[in-house]
Amino acid sequence: MFEFSIMDKKYKHIHFIGIGGISMSGLAEILLSNNYRVSGSDSKDSSVVERLKTLGAQIYIGHSIENIKGADLIIYTDAISMDNVELIAAKNSNANLIDRATFLGAIMKNYINSIAVSGTHGKTTTTSMIATITNHANLNPTVLLGGILDDIGGNVRLGSSKYIVTEACEYKANILKYFPTMAIILNIDEDHLDYFKNIDHIVDTFVGYVQNLDKESFLVINNDDAHTDIIIDHTDAKVITIGIDKDSDYKAENIKFTEEGFPTFTLNIKNKEYHNISLSIMGVHNIYNALAAIAATHTYGLPIKTIAEYLKKYKAVHRRLELKGYLNEVKIIDDYAHHPTEIRASLKAIENTAEGNIYCIFQPHTFTRTKILLDSFANAFDGVYKVIIPDIYAARERDNGDIHSRDLVNEINKKSSNAIYLSTFEEIEEYLLQKVQGKDIIVTMGAGNVYQVGESILKHVKKREAV
Repeated sequence: MFEFSIMDKKYKHIHFIGIGGISMSGLAEILLSNNYRVSGSDSKDSSVVERLKTLGAQIYIGHSIENIKGADLIIYTDAISMDNVELIAAKNSNANLIDRATFLGAIMKNYINSIAVSGTHGKTTTTSMIATITNHANLNPTVLLGGILDDIGGNVRLGSSKYIVTEACEYKANILKYFPTMAIILNIDEDHLDYFKNIDHIVDTFVGYVQNLDKESFLVINNDDAHTDIIIDHTDAKVITIGIDKDSDYKAENIKFTEEGFPTFTLNIKNKEYHNISLSIMGVHNIYNALAAIAATHTYGLPIKTIAEYLKKYKAVHRRLELKGYLNEVKIIDDYAHHPTEIRASLKAIENTAEGNIYCIFQPHTFTRTKILLDSFANAFDGVYKVIIPDIYAARERDNGDIHSRDLVNEINKKSSNAIYLSTFEEIEEYLLQKVQGKDIIVTMGAGNVYQVGESILKHVKKREAV
């Protein structure tokens, strides 16, 4: 098993292939803060890459054999293809070569308490909630986040060696490489089916994950999830349940919503304590995320009064039901949802406060996900006035021609006849500017670059206001 002690400086020069990735950049920043020599390559420049440059990293735009020279440890991300020239050269070098997840698992062992947030949906939100609570409560956490949180100034926070809070993605069974002191499982759903065979394969992976936990570790798990019982049956960890429907250690009761769509609820802790909780973000799904954050931070000793105070101040990471601005009275929202379950949850939250029509621009993410979950996607847009589908965002995949955005439009229209295909963002923007009015809502949705539609509309608004 690969081991890495931050303090012993066994490795002198560490190189990251794909350093611009949000998780890779966070790991690189931890090393830079501990005076390691860090280099890295990426296919394009970005604000993340520029930040690493200012911190002292040697960055190469583009991949070349020359980039890895002198490195004695080379780390690569799942997004890197197996024919990458640096990866091939690294395999033939004397350097130690490992993947990002293995390195993250080794890094986590440098901290007394490691909180790993996993599940198909809600990882970034829950991790950022815990980050906000522990940061304001002066626990000085180290945080690795899959999104941008203003409260910590980005996607990474460097703290003491007592606490690390990180997302733990199940893709390619990466969670099997983690051994946290607290594992959080928010939910288990069909996703990443370019790797997993089916839901049983996914559940088996989570079973393997909780078997990594020792008797002194904690497992915080959603009691309302259909797969929870089998997970609990396979762990020796101390189990802490959260839920809304079933009796749980931390249960939300008497749920209500403000005019803004923000949930309030009574927190029932083991039928012994009752506390009022208010959130400042929309959606029932965020009650589950909040329960997980409450259970985690309360287990590590924070009083509920403190937790409740900072949860109410929490405003979410960027791209999670994020209000981008207004076109007159038309509200423009952006959301990262790219799975049918996430889409339904986010749209339900928006629908609860809508005064006009909802125009949803959904950018499918990966050909595999779109093809395998096509029917589920087609049923995910209830309550939407118009669904606009641009081309599929390929991400890590190549287009082999067996699925297209038009296929999703056709399936949606079999049920509701409210979907159209517009290939480019320019076409979508022109369409919206002609159609939206009053208090309509524009929501851009997906894990790709669809947020650019809303940002472009808002740029036009600012230009008009400046004239």
